[in-house]
Amino acid sequence: MTTRDEQKEQRRQLIISKALELFAKKGYSDTKIGDIAKAADMSVGLMFHYFESKEQLYEELVKMGAEGTKIPQEMDFENPLDFFKGFLDALFSYAKEQPWVFYMFVLMSQARRSEGIPQHIRDIALSVSQVEQSAEIIKAGQQYGYFREGDPYALSFTFWSSVQGIMEQLAVSPEMLENEQFPETDWIIDIIRGAK
Repeated sequence: MTTRDEQKEQRRQLIISKALELFAKKGYSDTKIGDIAKAADMSVGLMFHYFESKEQLYEELVKMGAEGTKIPQEMDFENPLDFFKGFLDALFSYAKEQPWVFYMFVLMSQARRSEGIPQHIRDIALSVSQVEQSAEIIKAGQQYGYFREGDPYALSFTFWSSVQGIMEQLAVSPEMLENEQFPETDWIIDIIRGAK
């Protein structure tokens, strides 16, 4: 039997899950609070007990996304190339089990560039940059041959653009997962892999 606090937390997580999917599919401006309440099978009034506004709910999701970008920094790796491979293996494996991860990639991209996003929320989304962090790793690894020659920032940008594109495509084409049409991590790693 679940306690009242557990029920409240389950309901809160349901709101977050449904809101993430709707924001990713429809965007911030076109998602109405009533849409989220309906998807979560509750009244708008009840939903306001959990989040006082659509903006607060969206901000919560963007904060979750920003926090998620710190995961690669916390990973241990033997060499710089293993860092990227290990991260992709973990990301793709987790995303197959938890498809909301695809929606989070879409939401974070939208939060950085879409019109109508409150500036303080956009600032949260812009406060993290995997491209810059990864460029430093690539630069350090290039001198040992782990990564191909070239501008480290451009290589990092190309790598992360590929990951972003894959995640966004899987968000709108879930049948690719069902048909096991998932890219192999080595295909993406080859974007940056050196001769070593």
